[in-house]
Amino acid sequence: MRRAEQRRSTTETAVRVAIDLDGTGKVGLRTGLPFLDHMLTAFARHGRFDLEVEASGDLDVDAHHTVEDVGIVLGRALARALGEGRGIRRFASASVPMDEALATVSLDCGGRPFLVFDVPFAAETVGGIDTTLVEHFFESLCHQAGITAHVQAYGRNDHHRAEAVFKAFGVALRSAVAQEPGDESVPSTKGVF
Repeated sequence: MRRAEQRRSTTETAVRVAIDLDGTGKVGLRTGLPFLDHMLTAFARHGRFDLEVEASGDLDVDAHHTVEDVGIVLGRALARALGEGRGIRRFASASVPMDEALATVSLDCGGRPFLVFDVPFAAETVGGIDTTLVEHFFESLCHQAGITAHVQAYGRNDHHRAEAVFKAFGVALRSAVAQEPGDESVPSTKGVF
């Protein structure tokens, strides 16, 4: 069973995330940010992960702390669900088109956190949140999950670019964490992540 639940409570936010890597794409999301809920739904449905996220935060200030902490807690839940990473494929890439936009995500789930994010946004906000928070969400997630991610996207519509990125991340992650039948080894020349 590759499931995990993680929580984080600070003076700014309270976040709970539960994920099942072998799910069907069932979601239950309440972050207080409809656009973030929409993006996480796209991530989970196309990655076929069962995902629950409950978050409350200081949205009267802005969305930064909530988006950041959801990324942190989701990353921790992913790391815990993967455990030692025995038998996973580890590497995967996916390209997802959405109308005029195209996002490509390449992942290494080998315990080395790094993010390259090449997604230019035209406006300062999308869906009511600062566009810089899209990159910050993935930076927080990758750092906690131990994932290297290269993310690129182009297009004319900021909503389409962002949504294509979340979908492509989900599709690539599903493939990277898929288990190779009969393989119980850690996919690393070192023998560990």
